[in-house]
Amino acid sequence: MRDWRYRLGEHRGTLLAFVFFILMFAVYASNHPAGFTANVVQTAANKGVLLALIAMAQTFVVLTAGIDLSVGMMLVLTNCLASAIVLGAPAMVGLGVAGVLLAGLVCGAINGAIVIYGRLQPIVTTIATGAIYFGVALAIRPVPGGDVDSDLADAFTGRIWGVVPASLVALLVVVLVIWIPFRRSAIGRAAYAVGSSAAAAYMSGVPVRAASFLVYVLSGLIAAVGGLFLTFITASGEASAANGGSYTLFSIAAAVLGGVSLFGGSGSAIGAIFGALMFRTIGDLLFVFDLEPLWQPLFQGVVLLAAVCLGSVRLFQIRNRLDLF
Repeated sequence: MRDWRYRLGEHRGTLLAFVFFILMFAVYASNHPAGFTANVVQTAANKGVLLALIAMAQTFVVLTAGIDLSVGMMLVLTNCLASAIVLGAPAMVGLGVAGVLLAGLVCGAINGAIVIYGRLQPIVTTIATGAIYFGVALAIRPVPGGDVDSDLADAFTGRIWGVVPASLVALLVVVLVIWIPFRRSAIGRAAYAVGSSAAAAYMSGVPVRAASFLVYVLSGLIAAVGGLFLTFITASGEASAANGGSYTLFSIAAAVLGGVSLFGGSGSAIGAIFGALMFRTIGDLLFVFDLEPLWQPLFQGVVLLAAVCLGSVRLFQIRNRLDLF
């Protein structure tokens, strides 16, 4: 019984995000002019999966009580890179995809090395590296353009058996290949321990530096997957500072909505995924109810503020921080 209550409390944020997303999407689909069709689900999935990937990237770092303000710029950089090299013969396309993912890994490793081994604040570091990544993106793609392999793009943005959005399947694969092994590994548990209390984790012999460095590397890798997916959707690359900044802020918002604590040590990437899907559905609801687009940031801000306040209520209720874990 106690184990059941512990599990429920551990995943409460994820479950709430899942329930709210289902309710909101049901309202959206039932009021959409086209109804609940495969096309409506596919379009919503493609938009939601892109933000879900960036929210996952942010979550890895937030779990260690850090923050990565360069995830949006890594998305932009890998988008521009993919629009330049994921083209040609199948072998070249494969090498291009590997190059994009490697670029994300390198960006994440640079962030992690500066923060962990250079002992600089994550906020300052990732603002600076984000500016550098944007500069590189601008050098690759001074004006919007480029292309991507159309067969590969169709495979990831289309439907499987005419029903299931391929983007959701791709997101599931990312969760199974990256998040689940990380969460169940010793280094994953170390990352949670670092987020709970870095000093206590260090005194307990937890590999603090290795865990903290790994989350930045994985964050860069998943941001690169997001950049690749953005290229599949748009079939072009664009070095847009506005897009990079927006995706960075949205990734934090989605993580909070998904129950990830900005204090670190609590939450999951799966919760962040449902938080991202819920955040995207807010905009879709405004569309089906024919509200002015100018209301969207206001409404999203109100929802985000409410989510942060609800999360803070629990902190006021506890007498010992260890009660959270």
